[in-house]
Amino acid sequence: MTVVSAFLVPGSPLPLLNSTAPGWGRLASAVRRAGRSLAASHPDVILVYSTQWFAVLDQLWLTRRRSTGLHVDENWHEFGDMPYDIHADAEAAEACVAGSPTVGVHAKGVDYDGFPIDSGTITACTLLEIGTPQRPLVVGSNNLYHDSATTEKLAAMAVDAIKGQGKRIAVVGVGGLSGSIYREQIDPRNDKIHNPTDDRWNRQILRLIESGDVSELRAALPGFVQESRADMGMKHLHWILGALGGRFQGARVHDYNAVYGAGAAVIEFTL
Repeated sequence: MTVVSAFLVPGSPLPLLNSTAPGWGRLASAVRRAGRSLAASHPDVILVYSTQWFAVLDQLWLTRRRSTGLHVDENWHEFGDMPYDIHADAEAAEACVAGSPTVGVHAKGVDYDGFPIDSGTITACTLLEIGTPQRPLVVGSNNLYHDSATTEKLAAMAVDAIKGQGKRIAVVGVGGLSGSIYREQIDPRNDKIHNPTDDRWNRQILRLIESGDVSELRAALPGFVQESRADMGMKHLHWILGALGGRFQGARVHDYNAVYGAGAAVIEFTL
């Protein structure tokens, strides 16, 4: 089995930067639990898609073997800095660059010092304990012009490319659920989903993911995306679907909570 585990985790850095807030702390603990499950699946490489790594011209793949630095989130800078030290599987990433044209997408590798790694990737790496020499990454960008179908094709292509190198793959989609946030300052201890409609949609989508009913999930996603302003059209979920060939048996939701009003969940898929 090439894909040995799959997870959806929040891209917001708030659970990492302030885990003393009850809801944020529960999300951080849930991601760490998911990280232990990921490690137990013994992958050779982690295939990551973060909704926060934006691209507009080409599909970008992180081909730099080691990226280090100190990141400050553009929205939540008052909560502190985010150091990172991320190792990538350059050979696997180059295979994804080479394979992208087979699904009609022009691609480039990113390999230079100081490239701005995004908050979602850094948060996932830190809490899941991935991006290490033992668990290197293959990271694909979120091209803003790619729709869900193209995103699924890219993920499927990446799995095939890495499979050709005989490597076991864990798949991680990094992003949130409903997208409405509080525009005024709130006490993080009192954070909750921004409105009841978003909460109902989030819970419906989570139930469908837990059930493993992919056809019903696909039918519900357009309404969810439109009504709840879902994070980047849920392309991080489509990335997982593409990597899994559109099939999974069910899922475990480790936690569902709010991050400044937006929805966030930690999901472990059953393959």
